[in-house]
Amino acid sequence: MSKVSTRTKLATAMVAALAFAGSNLVAADPLTDVQKADGKMHVAAEKSQQKIDRYYDQAQDMLFEYGTTEDQRESLKGYNDYVAGLVADQEATMQAIQADIDYVETLRQGVVPLMFKMVDTLEQFVALDLPFEQESRKFRIDNLKSLLNSADVSLAEKYRLILDAYDIENDYGRFVSATEGKLDVNGNEVLVDFFRLGRVALYAQSLDQKSAWMYDANTKTWNELDGRYLRELTKGIRIARKQGANDLFSLPVPAAEVAQ
Repeated sequence: MSKVSTRTKLATAMVAALAFAGSNLVAADPLTDVQKADGKMHVAAEKSQQKIDRYYDQAQDMLFEYGTTEDQRESLKGYNDYVAGLVADQEATMQAIQADIDYVETLRQGVVPLMFKMVDTLEQFVALDLPFEQESRKFRIDNLKSLLNSADVSLAEKYRLILDAYDIENDYGRFVSATEGKLDVNGNEVLVDFFRLGRVALYAQSLDQKSAWMYDANTKTWNELDGRYLRELTKGIRIARKQGANDLFSLPVPAAEVAQ
C-alpha cells in the first residue's frame, strides 16, 4: 500500500472519529438540561417543603395560642361572673345600708323629741318626789339638759345617759340610805341624819338622837316624830350605814293614796 493511501485512510478515520464525537456532544445537551431541570425541581420542592413546614409550625403555634387564649377567655369569663356576683351583692348590701340609714334618720326625728320629754318628765318626777340628795339629782338633770343641746355628744350617748339617770332613780326606791345634812326647823338649821326608806318615807334625826322628824309629801313639811320611834330610827340608820346587823325596826309610814 502506498504512503498516500495510508495517510488518506488515517485522515478519513480521524474525520470519522471527530464526526462521531461531535454527534455525541450534540446528543448529550438535552439530557443535561433535563438533569438540571430535575435538580431545580428538587431544590424548589425542598424550599416548598421548608415553607410548608414553617407554615405548619406557625399554624401549630397559632393553634396553641388560640387554645391558650380560649382558656384565658374562659378563665376571665368565670372571674368576671364572680366579680359581677360580688358587685351585685355589694350593691344589695349598699341598698340595705342606705335603707337602714334612712330608717335611722326617721328614728332620729322621733327619738330627739322623746329624749327631751324624758328629761322633762324626770325633772318633774324629782320635784314631786321626796327631797333627798337634791343637789346631785338636780345636777344630773341639768347635765342632761346641757348634753341634749350639745353637738359634741352622739345621739346614742345622750340616750344612754338618760337611761342611766332613770336607772339611778329606780334604784333609789329599792334601798335604804342614811346621809348627814342640815334641816331647817322653825328657822333654825339643825345637823341631822337623814334616813330614807326607799321611796316610801323620809326621816331626819338630830345627831344627839333626841329629836326626829318625818317628811309629809302632801304638805311638803317636816313633822316631828313621836319619841318612841327614836330608838327604831337609830337602828334603821345603823343598818343603812352597815354599822349594825340587819334587823326589823318599826317606823310610821305615810298612808297610801287612794287612786282616783
